[in-house]
Amino acid sequence: MSISPRTNLAARDGLPAAAISAEESAFLMRARGWVLFPGCLPDSGVRALGQECEKAYEACRKVQEKNGVATASMEGAAHHVVGYGGALDRFLDELPLQEEIERYFDDGKYIILTYGAAINPPGARPYTCKPHRDVRAYTGDYHLSLNMLVMLDDFTAENGATLILDGSHHLPEPPSTALFERHARQITGKAGDIVLFNSLVVHSAAPNRTESSPRRCLTLCFGRPYVKPQIDFSRYLPQDVQDRFTPFARQLLGFNARVAASLEEYYQPMERWMFKSDQR
Repeated sequence: MSISPRTNLAARDGLPAAAISAEESAFLMRARGWVLFPGCLPDSGVRALGQECEKAYEACRKVQEKNGVATASMEGAAHHVVGYGGALDRFLDELPLQEEIERYFDDGKYIILTYGAAINPPGARPYTCKPHRDVRAYTGDYHLSLNMLVMLDDFTAENGATLILDGSHHLPEPPSTALFERHARQITGKAGDIVLFNSLVVHSAAPNRTESSPRRCLTLCFGRPYVKPQIDFSRYLPQDVQDRFTPFARQLLGFNARVAASLEEYYQPMERWMFKSDQR
């Protein structure tokens, strides 16, 4: 199938997740830098996540306003949306596409570098509308981090579906904005679809041109355990909240890849190490 720039990708990519083989997924990730997995979440899960991400945004916006950073470019942006005790937390316990993510990191361990929500309202121009990469260092074929985009509304050309530049992860330097605008493609999909993409791929949100329909999604970035996350979840989350998470979610949140803060913490038997020996 031939797909021209800015074409809405729904035909070939509109397969059930199970229909995308490991071979095909690996090929697409290597060649163009991203893969769409349709139908990963049930409608009930999508609704619960959508409601909670709006509440999380309200909490984030209050802090943004308090600290004088509630600019127009931050409109609709919620960061570190974990610890609320509902669907957003359960999403980590039951993370979709675990095998795909593990394969991307050479079957090794990985952690969450950031876990956010983006609500793209009509007429807004959030900072995510600028073409960008979500990692600063160019590492070529070595996979340092991986993005996950979870659609909580249908993604359409009208409501600002994500623009992505195929193959841009192969370029040591990001292309110009003009080149991006000429050749980027728009990834449309249904609520419950998930996109995984190499963090080196240049992408952006697009303007929402509808009159009253915000476009919501979750945005996660995973990385190898030695990469610093945007926030220290072990200090951010109260102990009672930490205790609710499964061992898998605790791994994601970096509880097995912590840095000692004292000699007492540093000099411990291996089973008590802050940075576990399997975190590589």
